[in-house]
Amino acid sequence: MKVAVASGKRKMAIARASVTEGKGRIKINSKPIEFHEPALAKAKMMEPLIIAGDAAQKMDIEVNVSGGGVMGQADASRTAIAKAIVNFTGDEDLKKKYIAYDRSLLVSDPRRKLPKKPLGRGARKKRQKSYR
Repeated sequence: MKVAVASGKRKMAIARASVTEGKGRIKINSKPIEFHEPALAKAKMMEPLIIAGDAAQKMDIEVNVSGGGVMGQADASRTAIAKAIVNFTGDEDLKKKYIAYDRSLLVSDPRRKLPKKPLGRGARKKRQKSYR
């Protein structure tokens, strides 16, 4: 039995996807994707499946995602799903389609939050200075 595994990252979220031959079932953290909320996050995670077309109907995808917020997890999941589908099928044309549509489908976002600095409330904001 053929299995393909891939991971995706976005902000603090990390997703791991495994693809096996099956009937087109997609589960995010052991729950079917149909019940995933909010709808915008679900739509984002469905993008690589829609682009793959009929190929996605012949595989089962299991995604485990942790950390970060709702949209960070959605972006990490979509990257992991797309990478796993490309690894499973070995289709170069599909890889080119993904890159033409959105490069972040196959490349994890490297941006991270800046650390807080002294004399301020965050990474950039400083306390107001007054001379009188």
